[in-house]
Amino acid sequence: MENDLEIRSLNKSFQNGFALKDINLTLPRGSVMGFIGQNGAGKTTTIKCILNLLHPDSGTIRIFGKEIAQNEIAVKEKIGVVFDECPLHETLSAEKAEKILSKIYQNWDSSLYQSYLKEFKLPPKRPIKEYSRGMKMKLSIACALAHHPKLLILDEATSGLDPVVRDEILEIFYNFIQDESHSILMSSHITSDLEKIADYITFIHHGKILFSSPKDQILDSFGILKCGKQNFEMLDPSEYISYRENSFGYEILVKDRYLSKKKHPDMVLDRVNLDEIMVFFVKGEK
Repeated sequence: MENDLEIRSLNKSFQNGFALKDINLTLPRGSVMGFIGQNGAGKTTTIKCILNLLHPDSGTIRIFGKEIAQNEIAVKEKIGVVFDECPLHETLSAEKAEKILSKIYQNWDSSLYQSYLKEFKLPPKRPIKEYSRGMKMKLSIACALAHHPKLLILDEATSGLDPVVRDEILEIFYNFIQDESHSILMSSHITSDLEKIADYITFIHHGKILFSSPKDQILDSFGILKCGKQNFEMLDPSEYISYRENSFGYEILVKDRYLSKKKHPDMVLDRVNLDEIMVFFVKGEK
């Protein structure tokens, strides 16, 4: 299987003390990678390194098998990028934005762009400042897709949108990867969106990757064990990742739900979602 994105041993330090530490990430062609973590965990910094907007201290970033630093123009011709804010000046219209972008991208497809404007119900002559947030995001997506990219990089592209608009946008992303020759790296706080569309999940915390695995494997293997204090004190710490104490007892995040069920058949063991996994990793006691 070919990889559209490979990051190996990426390091980047800043004067404020924050650093990306030994980042390794692989995005196979035809798949969606969900990139999760708290604000300030390093998601946007990693994406800026991928796009060569920040220069790493060490490590390699290969997109379509080529190092981005040495092949930036050619590689970016095949990338579509959507940030959480529309980067186009708000005095522009969708029509005027096309005149600019069509001169930047060799493969700009005016017919495809116009079809997206029509599908998204975006008035082409209206100033962008008069668009709603959802309309601005749809315009960003239309711009990102109109030059036939092979890889989409999305940084909080669905944040702040209502569920209906988010569902429409996820459907677009889902259709984008259907031919298995396109890929998506999608950073998002809305983990329910990633549970719908992602094939892989990468979790970054304080600049380090805590895990990067197939989504279904993560959701199937992790679990929350619930018990009282006496049973908790009998557990081997190697059995769990972290725990939280509440008025009813203990909730414990285990990495192997099936092994825990076999060892503790009398304890309650629940399935887990990505939000809960994040909370236990970040706030749980070790």
